[in-house]
Amino acid sequence: MYFVYMVYCKGDTLYTGVAQDICRRMRQHTDRGTACARYTRAHPIQALAALWEAEDKGAALRLEYRIKQLTRTEKERLIHEDTAFSQLLPQLEVSRYRRRPGVTLEMCLEGKIDA
Repeated sequence: MYFVYMVYCKGDTLYTGVAQDICRRMRQHTDRGTACARYTRAHPIQALAALWEAEDKGAALRLEYRIKQLTRTEKERLIHEDTAFSQLLPQLEVSRYRRRPGVTLEMCLEGKIDA
């Protein structure tokens, strides 16, 4: 299983990424070491905005790519509106993804989510 995540970063920006182990990836981003993305090293993450499970790596990468093509307003809709996924990403098969609401950055850093 793979995860696609969106995080709020310093400067009120959004970063989207893919990870097989979401807790490890969030620790890498917050530690800001060499395993951290260059963007999140310069713009530290502040909160986990959204999280989806994808059935495989290919599906995760397709979702990440499509999210990165959205405008900021569309990304905010995707984060806050349950129906936005099928409206904004009609080219993706919704059944291949599962939204994980309620997961926070703190839960990830403490390893308190079911992978």
